[in-house]
Amino acid sequence: MPEFTHNGNKKKQFVQKMFDDISPNYDLLNHLLSFGIDIYWRKKFINLLNIRNHSKILDVACGTGDICFEIEKKYDVAIIGIDISKKMVELANKKATKKNQLKINFIQGDGENLPIESNSIDYLTISFGFRNISNYNKALKEFFRVLKPGGTLGILEFSEPKSKLVSTIFRTYFHNILPKVASIFSRSDAYRYLPESVDFFPKRNDICNKILHSGFNKTQIYDLTFGISTIFLAQKSNE
Repeated sequence: MPEFTHNGNKKKQFVQKMFDDISPNYDLLNHLLSFGIDIYWRKKFINLLNIRNHSKILDVACGTGDICFEIEKKYDVAIIGIDISKKMVELANKKATKKNQLKINFIQGDGENLPIESNSIDYLTISFGFRNISNYNKALKEFFRVLKPGGTLGILEFSEPKSKLVSTIFRTYFHNILPKVASIFSRSDAYRYLPESVDFFPKRNDICNKILHSGFNKTQIYDLTFGISTIFLAQKSNE
């Protein structure tokens, strides 16, 4: 029996409030609880996108802006970061000032109802946020809408490891250790939600089918660190 709701408006409201509440310790816990490997995952993700200079990028569920900052350091691009949590966006703007990376535009908004013009984005990224979307199909259709023909969709998300041994270790850590450590610093239910949201997240092939059903083509999958996380890439047809 799940503790949390994993679809619909109730999920959306919970996610928004949860990320507002955990925002002060979000970066610390991300790096601490993943042993810093989340930094490697994000860099690998960005490299696989094959970003071209002078492109326009939208990072959905941007959190405190880590993907945006990493991209802006490497490429001459225009970046918009959008997140449903107002406090996450406020922290992202503070980090931008501190890092002197002021060209990135951080805004509050809903990934299922993007305040972005159709056919205006070259690359749309979402890292460890797609799992928190309340309606995957609606979000994917929005992603398709805002991307230009030939544009690239990139999703980085937790997955179920393919190895039974790794899966057992991963689940033990995620379900039993991580929530207890995180509760010292933050809302305890937030880090009970995390492992449960991974359990209820669709399988790799199901995500690919949803992406293709939304109109994308050329879907590719890249597993990282024994399949603990997975990168999904897809393109919007030029036609």
